[in-house]
Amino acid sequence: MNIQLQNIGKRYNYEWIFRNINIDFTSDNNYVILGANGSGKSTLLQTIASSLIPSEGKINYNLNNTTIKDELIYKQLSYAAPYIELFEEFTLEESIEFHAKFKPFYEQLTIKEIIAITELEKSKNKQVKYFSSGMKQRLRLSLAILSNTPFLLLDEPTSNLDKNAVAWYKKLVTDFSKNRLIVVASNQQEYEYEFCNKEIIVENYK
Repeated sequence: MNIQLQNIGKRYNYEWIFRNINIDFTSDNNYVILGANGSGKSTLLQTIASSLIPSEGKINYNLNNTTIKDELIYKQLSYAAPYIELFEEFTLEESIEFHAKFKPFYEQLTIKEIIAITELEKSKNKQVKYFSSGMKQRLRLSLAILSNTPFLLLDEPTSNLDKNAVAWYKKLVTDFSKNRLIVVASNQQEYEYEFCNKEIIVENYK
């Protein structure tokens, strides 16, 4: 998976969040987007994912030497962020089953195996609306990281996770990161992006 940003800029009204970003993302590297709170990390991540349209510039997506249209890139990516809404009326098991209708899971993992990986077996029949914030974040991360997609985006992945859950996240992303392009938005190196070898500092593009 290769993604090329050409003179990308994003603004709201007359305020530029970032401008003139020229970066080639390649699947042999993992990237972290850094910046102070409110600097535009999440906005850049959503722009890369094509969920936000850039105000200027162009993004090129390429998979196995085949160009992918902007409106179809969602099929090749998975995304986890604390602000992504879950279906509150679904149980854990139903959430995973529903997700599987749209994205296949890594190495054909079964629903039972995925529930075991989440370490939330005791809550498999509990509705998501009764989950704690940490349990919801485990579900978001599991659905994204375990999806069989070549492109993975993680926005502040350890939000709402306790110490044990952070260790769980680090193992999960390590075990399922092979042959993927991963982009993380974070400021917590010890917890969230120690596996990344390339840094993008949003403040450099103001």
